[in-house]
Amino acid sequence: MTLMKLISWNVNGIRACAKKGFSEFINTVSPDILSVQETKANEDQLTAPIRHPKGYYSYFSSAERKGYSGVATFSKTEPVSVERGFNIGEFDGEGRVLRLEYPDFYLYNIYFPNGGASPERLDYKLRFYAECLKQFKALTDAGKNVIVCGDVNTAHKEIDLARPKENSTVSGFLPVERRWIDDLIGSGFIDTLRMFDESAGRYTWWDMKSHARDRNVGWRLDYFFVSESMKDNVKSASVMPEIFGSDHCPVSIEVEF
Repeated sequence: MTLMKLISWNVNGIRACAKKGFSEFINTVSPDILSVQETKANEDQLTAPIRHPKGYYSYFSSAERKGYSGVATFSKTEPVSVERGFNIGEFDGEGRVLRLEYPDFYLYNIYFPNGGASPERLDYKLRFYAECLKQFKALTDAGKNVIVCGDVNTAHKEIDLARPKENSTVSGFLPVERRWIDDLIGSGFIDTLRMFDESAGRYTWWDMKSHARDRNVGWRLDYFFVSESMKDNVKSASVMPEIFGSDHCPVSIEVEF
């Protein structure tokens, strides 16, 4: 049996995070797979230590728009295959999806859209959500193990943000957004943190302008979900608020095969 540590982290700009200890984080924590979101950079804009950390294979999906969105996955093991996006133009142009296939599972690293800018962006977010669930179910229906990680940009339940009543009409906690997480779980996916920890205050994002992190006035926006078939493989799940460098903190799981 092999125990693997997987970490997901919205770095809010990988070049900015690089100046705040990104390389030290990788070297110290040494995850088997690190999925990062909101890279805000093309691969050719990164220095060699960030583009190819020692001991890792690196994969990037960048947005067509400069300095926007983007995801990257760093893996100690070379995956069987790598896919960028869904082969759907309106979604793939924003560089939000990487799918890595391993012998025992498929791993999705996704930076889900924020729906707060306009009604059009909320509609985009909901259509993106629907396509994601369609893709996930196609794999689970085929008998595959699936792990989904990333910044979902929605807090699921009242326990997942410090001020639910004040934010009940704000994108990120709208009933229609939260319902998608219900649908995901109803389709056979498990919120891994809640397998081990049902407590409040386990937030992963804090508003920087109001220094909300100092008071732990935050939101849980970052998740690891696994298909029901993997439930017994998950040995731990946690948030890592002690790690700085972004307005988000990393989240992690350990899985055993």
